[in-house]
Amino acid sequence: MSIGLGADGMRVLFAAPARLWDAWSPALRAACPEMELCRQGDPACFDALIYAPGYPEDGRVLDFTPFTRARVVQSLWAGVERIVTNPTLTQPLCRMVDPGLAQGMVEYCTGWALRAHLGMDRFAQDGVWRNQLTPPLAQRRGVTVLGMGELGRAVALALAGLGFRVAGWSQSGRPVPGIEVLAGDALPQALNRAEILVCLLPDTGGTRNLLDAARLSLLPPGATIINAGRGSLIDEAALLAALDQGLGHAVLDVFRQEPLPPEHPFWTHPQVTVTPHVSAETRPESAAHVVAENLRRAMRGAPLLHLVDRARGY
Repeated sequence: MSIGLGADGMRVLFAAPARLWDAWSPALRAACPEMELCRQGDPACFDALIYAPGYPEDGRVLDFTPFTRARVVQSLWAGVERIVTNPTLTQPLCRMVDPGLAQGMVEYCTGWALRAHLGMDRFAQDGVWRNQLTPPLAQRRGVTVLGMGELGRAVALALAGLGFRVAGWSQSGRPVPGIEVLAGDALPQALNRAEILVCLLPDTGGTRNLLDAARLSLLPPGATIINAGRGSLIDEAALLAALDQGLGHAVLDVFRQEPLPPEHPFWTHPQVTVTPHVSAETRPESAAHVVAENLRRAMRGAPLLHLVDRARGY
């Protein structure tokens, strides 16, 4: 199955689960009409791959070795931790940075941050008149965003625009205009100020279990955690213990195992809100333009967008 061959002969394999084809193929056709988009074919004939984990659907790990002509592997998703570990991948790998995904993440994180700030969950419909005033944002110790990549920067700027006292933390400390960014060893400081902690870090060797018992203990009493990054960032047992010892609430959208098993204690803990990985999703109508731009760059030998540093894992 293909989408009309363009004059330049760009041939691209849609190496993603079949369920994604109907949503993605029209958007890709509109964004890059000069390519031939295929779901199968001789690997040596493809100039590029558009890839998502789960392909092939027989459970095998894709062998990238036969794709000798491919100039780029473009991920459909922002997270690439399930791709960078493939030892057969020698082609340049680009992660997805989708403006629509960033907007979705902004909406999710600002919505839950405002809910935490306003204490909306205390208004149970039980006949009790709880007329406590919400303190002004300026009196709060602040919000910390862990991870200042594309998504983290967008969320931090949106929260700052609402009046939250926002700081970010990243390993590199790359500056973001208008946001105080802490780096590396300043993680304890970043946690200590975080009445609301937004986690948007990728899954790498350096971030797994970053929020262990010792670091969770640095959060102010009553703090809220919003994790929309990766489930591996938080030690689950340590989080449950911290919630029982004074941590306020955890809004969790990502988990080590998805779907989250029905018997998992997160489902029934009164201080945990589970959402089923809905914080943000790559949107074909906007992401297709990112794919098209990178395909065109690859074909003319130009620098690629959002090229993955495999040593860092993202």
